[in-house]
Amino acid sequence: MYDFTYHRPDTLDEAVKIFSDADDPQFMAGGQTIIPVMKQRLAMPSDVIDLGKIGELQGISIVGDTLTIGAMTSHAEVASSADVKKAVPALAQLANDIGDPAVRNRGSIGGSIANNDPAADYPAALVALGATIHTTSREIAAEDFFTGLFETALDEGEIIAKIAIPVPDKAAYMKFPQPASRFALVGVFVAKSGDQVCVAVTGAGPCVFRATDFEKALEKNFSADALDGISISSEELSTDIHASAQYRASLVTTLARRAVENAA
Repeated sequence: MYDFTYHRPDTLDEAVKIFSDADDPQFMAGGQTIIPVMKQRLAMPSDVIDLGKIGELQGISIVGDTLTIGAMTSHAEVASSADVKKAVPALAQLANDIGDPAVRNRGSIGGSIANNDPAADYPAALVALGATIHTTSREIAAEDFFTGLFETALDEGEIIAKIAIPVPDKAAYMKFPQPASRFALVGVFVAKSGDQVCVAVTGAGPCVFRATDFEKALEKNFSADALDGISISSEELSTDIHASAQYRASLVTTLARRAVENAA
């Protein structure tokens, strides 16, 4: 690990100021990505700005039909929250299946989505649920936030403050985990609100995406049978040592059916 200056600000304004004054700064949430990368000397920020002490980024609440989660809320807190279990039980289940206890207690929802690992779980949930990401300067729809492999719509120095999630009528998440990492080999989140259905897929490609053919079928008939004969193309899906693109395409259909059954 290269030398760096460590900061632990108390407020968002202080964090932004430190970032703007530093030569090559890096924000740190739970540290589940940046610390291993720095240990391997794959990154050498001049300053690391730890967001863990900022109270504005903490907490979970429900106001009306909107669930709001602070960016620095840990996976374990999301999993155990009575508000999350009441509003979106599928999101609590998703958080409870992330990694292992050490990861769940250190990793945060904001850090996860800012990193946008192609096999992370939260992107599928936030896209399917129609969530809005609130930053220090604007609001971004989840579908516009995740832009590519480890890429998001965040500008340099922009910090995720909270995530606002409309409470759905029904929702479920199913994933096929990679046994060692517990990341999603494929994960499918299905959400239904009124007549609208959204199906979002993670792990299968370089970035989360929506399965629109599945959505159209489920809007006509919200049952697993509605997906009979429907599949997605493997052409743009990922192939690696864990699974081929064709296998991932098959998993998308299987997991979507199971998610619909669970939600229904």
